Amino acid sequence: MEGLKGRSFCNWAKTYSCNPKLYFEPSTVEEIVQVVERARDDGMHVKVVGLGHSPSDIACTPDYMICLQKFNRVLAIDAKRMTVKVESGISICELNEFLPQHGLALSNLGSVAEISVGGAISTATHGTGGEFGVISTTVLSFDLLLASGEIMHCSCADNTDVFLACLCGLGALGIFLSVTIQCEATFNLHQQQAVTTLDNVLANLEENITSCEHFRICWYPHTDDVIYWKCNRTEKPIKQKTGWFWDYGVGYYSLEFMIWLSSFWSGLLPFINQTYFKFVYGVPAERVDRGDKVFSFECLFKQYVMEWAIPRSATGKVLLELKQWIEDNSFPAHAPVEVRFVKKDDIWLSPAYGRDSCYINIVMYRPYGKYIPHDDYWAAFESIVKSVGGRPHWAKDHTVGRDEFQRLYPKFEDFCQMRNRLDPDGLFMNDYLRRVLEVNSDAQNQSEFSEMAQFKA
Repeated sequence: MEGLKGRSFCNWAKTYSCNPKLYFEPSTVEEIVQVVERARDDGMHVKVVGLGHSPSDIACTPDYMICLQKFNRVLAIDAKRMTVKVESGISICELNEFLPQHGLALSNLGSVAEISVGGAISTATHGTGGEFGVISTTVLSFDLLLASGEIMHCSCADNTDVFLACLCGLGALGIFLSVTIQCEATFNLHQQQAVTTLDNVLANLEENITSCEHFRICWYPHTDDVIYWKCNRTEKPIKQKTGWFWDYGVGYYSLEFMIWLSSFWSGLLPFINQTYFKFVYGVPAERVDRGDKVFSFECLFKQYVMEWAIPRSATGKVLLELKQWIEDNSFPAHAPVEVRFVKKDDIWLSPAYGRDSCYINIVMYRPYGKYIPHDDYWAAFESIVKSVGGRPHWAKDHTVGRDEFQRLYPKFEDFCQMRNRLDPDGLFMNDYLRRVLEVNSDAQNQSEFSEMAQFKA
């Protein structure tokens, strides 16, 4: 198939962009195979992108880019076994609308539904819940297009090592074609929102995690205040209360303006966090709604994001050290700091590999697209989480390279050897993958695709 020239790519947050030589939008397996064959013949690399939500350069390439938004059909549904087979370009939000029509639902979701199934699997996207793993743990099987043009079927029983490697494969091993996912019967969630202090929620952390199916925390820097949510499946009817004025008029549009003002006077930021917590967010509430709608979280406007997974037992240490650093350095940290919990798994490069994990996500917003300095905050957070053996979320900003990953992941070297075997010529490689997978690669170098690199140019 023919590719488009002059088509640029930019991620959702507009923090990373690239200009591929050719941009393809295949809608069939045959067309995807054609693009891979052409890239191989032309000596080009090829990268796949879904909806472009990753706040990193993981999908960026100057060579050939494949967008799978048109490769998004539901191929089969088995109501009895509660499974669905889909093309990998389908978005989670499309699937959330389709499955309830057949009495099914995905068991757990991340905060954002505007991501592709293939992308969610490739980076081990996660939700929250002490007994729930990353989204990849619900995958039963998939068909993978290799660099050679071969299509390999993988599951727990077939090509098991490839299966476990690809469930967080970073797009380095091949291209997902079809994916079969384990679902459950459609359900409503009863969400209870409450307010407490950071010290209190940490003192009762294990009890909070185990007392409900899905537990999530948002701490507001420059305060001791925390909102937490407990969610459980319920037979109760849908019940929710929303209002445009508070949810968007104040909680979105006025907040963006206030954060923009704080970019000129950083001393305003603590007041913003305290005020918005007290009058907008820090209010006890209850809600019953369809599960996927409760899982989804309003991420507000464009932002820089960093997230790390740490041993669950280190949650308190990390949050308190981060709070102390912010106070000691008077850094204008934006809110919230989101905290979620994930069950351990055996996926080779999953941040939750081998240990029950706590994911901590920090943000700095980009009001009206403005660049906001955040390097000191990022470096301090990385230093704190690294001290407890933290592992970065693969789709988000980090500066970790191969040497550190080898220490963090027992199966990392096995993954690299598998990549060399399945893609010996590096067809699916890009700058991001070279930084994290190759020997002597300098992970500290700023990506050529980042907003900051362009800002400095």
